[in-house]
Amino acid sequence: MSLLVVGLSHRTAPVTVLERAALTGEAPTRLLHDAAATATVSEAALLNTCNRIELYADVDKFHAGVAELSLLLAEHSGVDLEELTAHLYVHYEDRAVHHLFSVACGLESMVVGEGQILGQLRDALARAQEEHTAGRGLNELFQQALRVGKRAHSETGIDRAGQSLVTFGLDQIAAGAGEIAGKRALVVGAGSMSSLAAATLARAGVGDLMIANRTPERAERLAATLGARTVDFAKVPQALADVDLVISCTGSAGVVIQGADVAAAVAVRTASAPLAFLDLAMPRDVDHAVHELPGALLIDLESLSQVDAALPGAGDVAAVTGIVADEVAAFGAAQRAARIAPTVVALRAMASEVVGAELARLESRLPDLDERSRAEVAQTVRRVVDKLLHAPTVRVKQLAAEPGGASYAEALRELFDLDPGAVHAVSGTPVGPQAQPSSGSLAGGAAR
Repeated sequence: MSLLVVGLSHRTAPVTVLERAALTGEAPTRLLHDAAATATVSEAALLNTCNRIELYADVDKFHAGVAELSLLLAEHSGVDLEELTAHLYVHYEDRAVHHLFSVACGLESMVVGEGQILGQLRDALARAQEEHTAGRGLNELFQQALRVGKRAHSETGIDRAGQSLVTFGLDQIAAGAGEIAGKRALVVGAGSMSSLAAATLARAGVGDLMIANRTPERAERLAATLGARTVDFAKVPQALADVDLVISCTGSAGVVIQGADVAAAVAVRTASAPLAFLDLAMPRDVDHAVHELPGALLIDLESLSQVDAALPGAGDVAAVTGIVADEVAAFGAAQRAARIAPTVVALRAMASEVVGAELARLESRLPDLDERSRAEVAQTVRRVVDKLLHAPTVRVKQLAAEPGGASYAEALRELFDLDPGAVHAVSGTPVGPQAQPSSGSLAGGAAR
């Protein structure tokens, strides 16, 4: 496969752009289908998180693929293509694999080493499978990325900085509004991020935990698992006055908690600590104006991006970086070796046909040859052919695993005059080398 990644993240775009580009509702599914339907794309997957939007695609043309995927991102996000291009990054082939494996290990996360990204990658693959936009290539790639991420977490201390943005955000809340234990907390939303937040609060020992969600049944299921209670979603503004901490992540297209409602809640509170909000939604759930309200503390993705996370030790980062490099090299070698396999199979099939034709010719010329002699001749001929083919086929597989190995498959096809159609029938993919441009930023900078 020729893997192409086009995307933007908290590393390349300000939160204001990420917020406007956020894909909600049916937009991710539509984007996925439109990407897979383009002329240059055979497979597509979308990684869509609160601080990352990335399209992964198997393409047959690099430049056309970049242009088409960039245009689709602009169309579905609603951000002008020219503005969006300044924040997009592009990775291709091995650099794209390196990027995905780094993402899976948490090296590209806002909090280095956070573990939630593995679940998000798993969801991205599941969506692509359900929508039939991922084939064998992306399935193998994402499954390997998940294995690499698990290996990084099991063999190093990369996750010692915290398991997710939730813990990082709560650390910031505690620094500004006091310890989490004993606080009255409200979680708005019941999706994966909100569920993680609610579970984290329960483990932290909050005094009272409430869940509010537009779909009451989901709120009730989550509350039941945590020993919490539910609040009618429509009554969230009134509930603000009765809590100390609010975590919101609903996936709504607009603001869920208005500044005026927060001001009203602050006005009637008697607690000395500020009313704290942790907004993990993209686009934001909590009115940005809350930042300016006395008696309120708002920690959102924008403010988190401006805080230096407590990074794991340099040794852990270096160890994970080494794991990624090793895994990328191994994956690339396996992929390149797999590309030679159809040519080797086609070569052996051709040799078998030649042997069969010559044995048939021998039988017609020597019809009186007894069965034992005929079997001995056939076995000898096949043994000779096998020995002649063994060394070159073993060696070409070894050479094909190295960078640029596709040229050896091409040489084998030329030397033995193999029918490209026969190779295609084995592999199911077109034969012939493809250009491999280097990866880089669409804005003209180095690849990120």
